[in-house]
Amino acid sequence: MNRQPARPRPDADRTLADQVGDKARRKLRARRRGAAGVWFGLGMMGLVGWSVAVPTLAGAAIGIWLDRHYPGKHAWTLALLVAGLVLGCFNAWRWVAKEDRAMHDHAEDDDA
Repeated sequence: MNRQPARPRPDADRTLADQVGDKARRKLRARRRGAAGVWFGLGMMGLVGWSVAVPTLAGAAIGIWLDRHYPGKHAWTLALLVAGLVLGCFNAWRWVAKEDRAMHDHAEDDDA
């Protein structure tokens, strides 16, 4: 059986008092910041929803205007609705990724 030696934990060379002190500092920082709560989560969902809905509706509105003023072989409404949806989804994805990075950076700061 080819067994690898156990890797030393990063906390192995630190004293128990150091570890407890670090955890206490993290806990105090978390208490000062406060918990995000349900309303924060609902607000985030609403913000993501609006970041998708606004470009989609704007694309549809511009498409309707173009179809009325410049009728042609192809409908602008559907094309711009889809373009607005894609733009809105990209915008929401970028925003959520940025928030995720910020949360992970705060978690790493708390762990350090």
